[in-house]
Amino acid sequence: MTDKKRGKEIAEVLSNPRSQKDELQALQDTIYVIGGKWRLPIINSICNGNNRFREIERSIPGITTRMLSRELKEMEANQLIKRTVTPTVPVTVEYTATGYCRTFGDIILEMIKWGKAHRKKIIRSPEKD
Repeated sequence: MTDKKRGKEIAEVLSNPRSQKDELQALQDTIYVIGGKWRLPIINSICNGNNRFREIERSIPGITTRMLSRELKEMEANQLIKRTVTPTVPVTVEYTATGYCRTFGDIILEMIKWGKAHRKKIIRSPEKD
């Protein structure tokens, strides 16, 4: 991104005069919606075409059935995903990203880009890998 384009984007996002309170609230709102260890991996999994519970679970190493169930319920309550039940035998349940959820697309892409660029600089505890 060029300096001029970045400057324009900053001017569009930040108020003049700047309000630390408003900026902090916006950051906290964003972190609330997509924060936590599992939210973004679940969104990424669903956006990659894993729509059934077991598909999502298998695509995210380390997530428990209980945690996935809890996260999906909360994400549905926050309108990030849509749960569709089809009355077949057995019942089919599918999860899809909502338009609201897809507004995080640019954020997720930038986070992936940043993570790839800085992977070697990140120090993790051995038990977390």
